[in-house]
Amino acid sequence: MTRLFLAVLLLLPTLALADVDARFAQLRDQAEALGSLSTFLDKYIGECAGVFVSPTCRKDAEAFRGKYGGRKLYMIVGEDAATMLSPGPYQPGSGNYTIQVIPYFPGSSYALTQGTPTQTDSAGNPLLPLIRISGTTPEGWAAPDFLRLFSGRQIRAQIVFTPQGVWTLPRKRGGKMQGVAARVEAILLTHSRTGEPLGLWFAEAPAASGGEKGKKGKKK
Repeated sequence: MTRLFLAVLLLLPTLALADVDARFAQLRDQAEALGSLSTFLDKYIGECAGVFVSPTCRKDAEAFRGKYGGRKLYMIVGEDAATMLSPGPYQPGSGNYTIQVIPYFPGSSYALTQGTPTQTDSAGNPLLPLIRISGTTPEGWAAPDFLRLFSGRQIRAQIVFTPQGVWTLPRKRGGKMQGVAARVEAILLTHSRTGEPLGLWFAEAPAASGGEKGKKGKKK
């Protein structure tokens, strides 16, 4: 009985991932899963700085970028790292809500972004178009329940993206910041404890994103 119970627990994440929109599932299944965003960004950018850098570092980075040119990738952003999410408008009567996503996904010293940022705010953070994802709360929920998703870090993000190149921006106090520009193909938001879908966004849906600019969602 104990072994059966453990087997069911191990299957729960798989079942939660399987019970999603068919279009998202198809994109996810066509993509290569990332084990570590930080490792991917390090290899893709290939800054090659430091004393103990390999002589073939830049050549290796070029080869790595060539390998992933046009290839779809899939990653999961855990609830503790999902600092790019914030609550948008909530309608008490219908339970309809909006979750705002700043498409800045940090990994070590770099970040993956939706497109190429060209400007920074007064604090030196890249400005990026805000993505809005809509949904409806379960029956019986109120505004505090919705807000608790964020204060309690209960939202997990699954993302399919295609890397498009390296971007560089100057820092306010000298030096530079770098990241990888990508086309974010789709974002699925789920409740981290139950796996219940909270919202789904596809790149080709113009009504799902706005022209408003947002700061990067990086935790200090």
